[in-house]
Amino acid sequence: MSIKDDMVVQFNYTLRDEKGEVIETNEGRDPIAYLHGHDNLMPGVENAINGKAIGEKFTVTLPAAETYGERVADADAHQRVSVKHLLGATAWKPGMTAVVNTDQGQRQVTIVKVGKFMATVDVNHPLAGRELTFDIEVVGARDASDEEIAHGHAHGAGGHHH
Repeated sequence: MSIKDDMVVQFNYTLRDEKGEVIETNEGRDPIAYLHGHDNLMPGVENAINGKAIGEKFTVTLPAAETYGERVADADAHQRVSVKHLLGATAWKPGMTAVVNTDQGQRQVTIVKVGKFMATVDVNHPLAGRELTFDIEVVGARDASDEEIAHGHAHGAGGHHH
């Protein structure tokens, strides 16, 4: 069965940087589940999985534009936010990664400068601007239910829970 739009796909992955060092993996954990063709993954990863079959293992190296995007210049990427809106720690230092809630959902940011009440954050994703390599194994696929298609995401193990 080839992966196509409106299928729930389960996969395992290992993400590597330009030097081949592991950045993250779901090895030893449940597979990731997503609804194919509904913009639930990075475009490059979803395009790489398209047409593959259950059991296929492959490696794909993607430019920044197809993963976390290009880096935005510092002047445009730096924003000041109240420290009370930073999630992930109680004490902040430059270089730390935080999560902030935005109108578009949660966003990962990097602390540039922090004061008592306000912090300057870099809104670029920490992996923006980098060529990344994904080792992917497709471990499952099925036709999505009408409800999953209506909701725009996979339900159940590895997917969204209501």
